[in-house]
Amino acid sequence: MTVKDKTSPLYVVKVGSATLEHEGIFGELSELVARGARVLLVAGGAAGIERHYREIGKPVRTLTLANGDAVRYCPPSEMPSLVSAYEHVTLPMVEAGLAAHGRSVFAATASRGGLVSGRLNRPLKVVEKGRPRLVRDHRAGTPSDMDVARLGVLLDAYDVVCVSPPVAGEDGLGPVNVDADVLAAALANALRADHLRLVTGTAGLLRDVADPASTLTDLHEGEGASFAGGRMRQKVRAAELALSGGADVAVTGPHTMADRSGWTRFWPAREPAPDLALLSRAAAIPSVSRDEGELASYLAGWCAERGIEAGVDEAGNLVATKGAGPRTLMLLGHLDTVPHHWPVSWDGEELSGRGTVDAKGCLAAFLEVLAGAEVPADGRLRVVGAVEEEVSSSKGGFHARDNYPADAVVIGEPSGSGTLTLGYFGLFKLRVTVRVPSGHSASKSFISAPDALIGALAGIRADVLAKAPEALSAVIDLRVEPGRGGDTATGVLNFRVPPGVDPVDLTAVALAHRAPDVDITVERATPGHAGGRTSSLVKSFTAAFGRAGIRPRFVVKKGTSDMNTLATTWRGVPMVAYGPGDSALDHTEHERVGAGEYRSSRAVLADAVAGWFERTGGAL
Repeated sequence: MTVKDKTSPLYVVKVGSATLEHEGIFGELSELVARGARVLLVAGGAAGIERHYREIGKPVRTLTLANGDAVRYCPPSEMPSLVSAYEHVTLPMVEAGLAAHGRSVFAATASRGGLVSGRLNRPLKVVEKGRPRLVRDHRAGTPSDMDVARLGVLLDAYDVVCVSPPVAGEDGLGPVNVDADVLAAALANALRADHLRLVTGTAGLLRDVADPASTLTDLHEGEGASFAGGRMRQKVRAAELALSGGADVAVTGPHTMADRSGWTRFWPAREPAPDLALLSRAAAIPSVSRDEGELASYLAGWCAERGIEAGVDEAGNLVATKGAGPRTLMLLGHLDTVPHHWPVSWDGEELSGRGTVDAKGCLAAFLEVLAGAEVPADGRLRVVGAVEEEVSSSKGGFHARDNYPADAVVIGEPSGSGTLTLGYFGLFKLRVTVRVPSGHSASKSFISAPDALIGALAGIRADVLAKAPEALSAVIDLRVEPGRGGDTATGVLNFRVPPGVDPVDLTAVALAHRAPDVDITVERATPGHAGGRTSSLVKSFTAAFGRAGIRPRFVVKKGTSDMNTLATTWRGVPMVAYGPGDSALDHTEHERVGAGEYRSSRAVLADAVAGWFERTGGAL
């Protein structure tokens, strides 16, 4: 079973019973699990219901609405047969399909144990024999309450959790039939899903239903209704409902999530001008560390549409390149954000949402500069969107360090459009675990595990700070676990160390505190790095600032970035960090960036990039 935790991305995938007959969908679901995602599958049942009713020799009863649409008639007497169709046809198909890929699955109707409850719709206005009438005994409704706690436990316990209509009735009078697409949207919102996929039999939402190649690729709220007919109306409704929850929403097909040419994406925020679209859409796709794949794929497609060579490398990084000459300027941003995300929104010309500052604004500007750049014949401009920058692994940055040599580097981190970052403090992170015998706090000689840990952390902190007095320190995690053989307490001690301090020296000081009952692991030992103002890269930015009428600031920051990662082995390579946004908003619930700030930084960057190629001119 794949190991998951509370930060593992959640996909809610709605699949109709006709799509379940296509084996490929189970491979796609299994691949999501392999990537570490939690998967909640919502199974529709139209084809399964028809099959079950044929097998039991019972007609499917329908009603005709005033607009001519036919809907399934579900009086109380019909509900047992409806439940039986899911339990004997649709859900067994899911179990068998996922078992073939070695995946554990919990499959049940959403009414089981009240996993989801629903309220009845108002009486239906129908047309019968040409005359209107009201149908009052129709047990059709909408989802109203989700048992989030139990669904969360199931998602942690199984590779895939599958639920289907009907849901439990709020009135206590039996199940209520609900639309499966709307059920998926309601679950996505309640569980704060990262991604919602509504899989259909067509290539997304079509501009012309007679033309299977006429997929509408991008829609905002209210735009899809005029193109949707029949069952597709509910998918559009569901997609728009899910936008309020912050999920990345797409209608995909035919019968697949894998072919992105058949995707219709729904965007939650309409940008105030076309040149802000990439910023807005990049921010709208959740990409918490280790869930960067959807954003990387989208940005690679954006590049391809503009004739830029782009792809996703084996580490998961986005890599986009113009030119093949020997002089390489790398713009290294990162795809990932810290938890948690919320729906992006525009307030006038200010965009709010996780990652708008740290650091999707920087990466979007990098890509737009790349798209507009004229790279000389002897030059190469490469943009890398790295994965896992916000976690200790820095997987993408290390991969870039070892595989994408460059003559100069701009790191994509928020500095503000009028500030250039010349360097960063380093990061020294320790995991300290102490063990003590079990005992009673009333005992005079008793020392608790937390007390022992506090003492160990204090000793380590004092000695490290004696070696690096300008360092900043903080305990960023604490855990206590009782056990039969004694109690343990674990803390993570974090140091921000200035450039010039060797982590090897700090490691020796810290590990000197090891003892039989004290275990110390060095989780990160990345040195600080700072460059001067004389490099061709800094001079190119200085000139660009001047032409923009900006009097710049030059700073060394106390955080860390992938500049530190590159500097672990790279020597003599000029590096700066630059990008839009106020870094004081990093990792807060107030991340936001203004259109003017974004445009200003993008213009300065474009000028500096052109200036670097002109300034270096074959002699670095």
